[in-house]
Formats: sequence, C-alpha cells, structure tokens
Amino acid sequence: MAASRREQLIDTALDLFYREGFHATGVDRILAEAGVAKMTLYKHFKSKDELILAALRRRDERFRDWFMREVERRAKAPRERLLVAFDVLGEWFAGRDFSGCMFINAAAEFGKAEDPAHTLSAEHKRLLLDYLRTLARAAEAAQPDALARQLVILMEGAIVVAHVCGDRGAAQDAKAAAQVLLAKALDRAALEPV
Repeated sequence: MAASRREQLIDTALDLFYREGFHATGVDRILAEAGVAKMTLYKHFKSKDELILAALRRRDERFRDWFMREVERRAKAPRERLLVAFDVLGEWFAGRDFSGCMFINAAAEFGKAEDPAHTLSAEHKRLLLDYLRTLARAAEAAQPDALARQLVILMEGAIVVAHVCGDRGAAQDAKAAAQVLLAKALDRAALEPV
C-alpha cells in the first residue's frame, strides 16, 4: 500500500503541476486531491521540491516512451520517422488535456540553470535531441547533429505556438519546414563521397 500511496502522490502532483503550475499548486491541494495525509507525503518526500522532481521524472518517462513508441509504430524508415514525429506532436496538441510542455513550463518557473527542476528539464530536451540525432544518422543525413538540432527547434517552436497561441495546427506548419530541411540534408548526403 505504501508504494501505491507514493505513486498516487506523484501522479496527482504531476497532473496538478502540468495543469496549474508548480508554484501555484500547494502541498495541501495535492494532498486533498490524492486523498492522503501530510505525514504520508513526508514519509516519501522530504519536501515539495522532491515531489516536483519525482513528477518531472515520471512525465519524462511517460512522454518519451509514448512519443518514441508512436513515432516507431507509424513509420518504419528513419526519414519517415523524422517527419511523422510532427504528426505525433499534432496528436498531442489536439488532446483535451494539452497544457504545453511541462519541461518548458518548469524551466520558466525554475529559471536558474542550476536549479534541479531546470536541470531535469534540460535533460529531457537533451534525450529527445539524442533520439532525433539517432534517426537522422540512420537516415544518412548530411550533418545529422545539425539536422537534429534544427528539427528540435521546429518542434519546440511548434509546442510553444500551440500552447501560447492556441494554434493546434502548429505541428503541421513545423512539419512543412522539416520537410525542406530533411530534403536538403538528404540531397547533400547523396552528393557527399562515400
């Protein structure tokens, strides 16, 4: 039962932090929503900050698992996967519970780069970049590192536009730009000597 209470706290905090923000969500609200006592919270976490980090880790794991699984389910070839990633983002944006990127939000609320929540958010972004870099290399793109960075910028921009402006079509606009970048990267790859 103790493990399930801990999981319940993390899941409740994750939902509230995502919808309402980290600073705006108080411990009492988390406890009330989770239906647990304050003693239970402090049995598992020394502070709200530790709970924030646990929620961010859970979000990272769930989001990356979902994102990569969807990309790989929808396309087999690495080049196609680089583009279908934007379709997956579009599906996320269209979801009823879309509230932007929890990691962009965390980095904004915890602005100092050395803050653990900021550091964890940067790590999440780095892991997504690594995934795109792997796909770009498998697609034999010229300068796969640069292509991956450019695609991440398009994705992050689409996330912000979808969230801040409410433009749920931002993923498709970013995908159109990604197609141009990918065509250029693959054309250069074809011209480079082996």
